[in-house]
Amino acid sequence: MKILDVVQGSGAWLQARSGIPTASEFHNLVTPLGAPKKGETPETYLATKLAERWLGGPLPTTYGGGAMEQGSLRESEAIPWYSLTYGRDVKAVGFVLTDDGRVGCSPDGMFEDGTGIEVKCPATHTHVKYLLNGELPADYTAQVQGSMFVTGAESWTFLSYSRQLPRLVLTVERDAAFVGVLGEALDKFCARLDAGYERLVALNGGKEPVREIVPIPATVPDDDQDFCF
Repeated sequence: MKILDVVQGSGAWLQARSGIPTASEFHNLVTPLGAPKKGETPETYLATKLAERWLGGPLPTTYGGGAMEQGSLRESEAIPWYSLTYGRDVKAVGFVLTDDGRVGCSPDGMFEDGTGIEVKCPATHTHVKYLLNGELPADYTAQVQGSMFVTGAESWTFLSYSRQLPRLVLTVERDAAFVGVLGEALDKFCARLDAGYERLVALNGGKEPVREIVPIPATVPDDDQDFCF
């Protein structure tokens, strides 16, 4: 495991995660039930990652200011609440890579024992649904298990935070079967990513892309637009 000292949401963070599969996007490759995803979704994801690798940065995307605000709420309220309530220090980390640097994740925080935490601040009705179900929402199975895949952790904490309602705190154990399927899917994806890049170079007359250095604005992941109420 390698930890890059970048601030999540910064231009450097966006640069670091471009062109490689990251845990918040693993749902494009594996279903919540632990089966390889088929169809157009993984193909579109492959094309997206290839485009990022070719450009040397994230694709031009318009992000709303609301997403940045919700990311701030996670840092200013949810994580301090968890740390105070459970007496555990939560260390902010930038971008975490596997030893080979081919796959990454961006935990909302990590603990001294090498495990981490994923924090969501969903809409109120969604938070109520999470509370009633009392288990990790299927939408985040790939992300949480993927974070354990990248870091090698045996468990992960999931927090769904609301200002006005009880909070949901879960300890999610590593699912060896799920992680095994995910690992195989990532191996195949990375191989296809390398082959696709070589194909693009060939189509470009055998030349690597000439990239312009363009400042990257700070933002947050577009798949994590949460709301704290």
